Amino acid sequence: MMLFGFFALVLVSVYWVNRAVILFDRLIADGQPISTFFEFTILSLPAVIKLILPIATFAAATYVTNRLSTESELVVMQSTGFSPWRLGRPFLIFGLLVGAMMAALSLFLVPLSSTQLDQREREVAENATARLLTEGTFLEPSPGVVFYIREIDSSGVLSDVFLADHSNPDQTVTYTATEAYLIKSENGPKLIMVDGLAQVVQASDNRLFTTNFADFTYDISGFLSQGSNRRKTLERASTMELLTEGEELAALLNLPNGWIKAELHGRITQIFMCAIAAMVGFATLLLGGYSRFGVWQNIVYAFMILILLEGIRNGVTDPVRKDEGIWPLMYLPPAIGTAVVVGMLFSKTRTFRRRGVPA
Repeated sequence: MMLFGFFALVLVSVYWVNRAVILFDRLIADGQPISTFFEFTILSLPAVIKLILPIATFAAATYVTNRLSTESELVVMQSTGFSPWRLGRPFLIFGLLVGAMMAALSLFLVPLSSTQLDQREREVAENATARLLTEGTFLEPSPGVVFYIREIDSSGVLSDVFLADHSNPDQTVTYTATEAYLIKSENGPKLIMVDGLAQVVQASDNRLFTTNFADFTYDISGFLSQGSNRRKTLERASTMELLTEGEELAALLNLPNGWIKAELHGRITQIFMCAIAAMVGFATLLLGGYSRFGVWQNIVYAFMILILLEGIRNGVTDPVRKDEGIWPLMYLPPAIGTAVVVGMLFSKTRTFRRRGVPA
């Protein structure tokens, strides 16, 4: 557990630094205080920890087995009659303990923190509308979009508004309005322009089209926030919602029921994969036996087994999303991992028996 904590701390730090740089630049550019950066960092940590738990489990189990092998402690224990099953018992208990941590993260903490993080992102995006409320300055809130306000009166009315949208390479749209209002809606902030003119220039033939309007609504939420897709919304759903309200959630997100099954059982299989990672690291190195040159070759084999299991897990996810009836396929990677570990330990047990060592 001590080595597991060390590897987890190192991996979380490395992964967090990469994400923190991007997050820091984005929030500071939006004018957010440093406290918001730390809040976002804390809320994103559970998802980062869940990602590195199996890797840290494998690294700790492999390191301990390698040290026992190089110091000949495994040879001594095997000579006194310890079978591979008995030697693997502490590693299994260790894997189950980490699996309990993964259960708390995957089933409860990560969806809860993701929901809170999404709420704070929405609040920050709504506060970002203040960037547009600047008098007498040409602003570029998004690439290809230029915004200008001549004056803002005490009642919040925007006077003499100019908005040029160059984001579409096929055409350029320019809006001018005598007055405008910035309002909030369920889908994000919107700009209501009154008594204005819309000018559209087609890039193909440079033709100009003009339209006078009494009032016009322009959705500005697109360049104030990135929004969220349906997959992220599904990942934020609580485990209880996936269990009891799966069909309603699928209808709300306009997704097949297979997506709900894949998400639910994917969270459960992650728990088993922690114990599998610990046992694969132990069993692979134990099967290689003692060598003066170390067990690095066996470590590579063990790592390749984990990569294969992860590839199988990704491979079965899409079929389950398309057909909810085959959701037991989600448990194929843990089943294969268990079979591999049992096979390696059984092979080592037969070697013991041939040598006359009790198993």
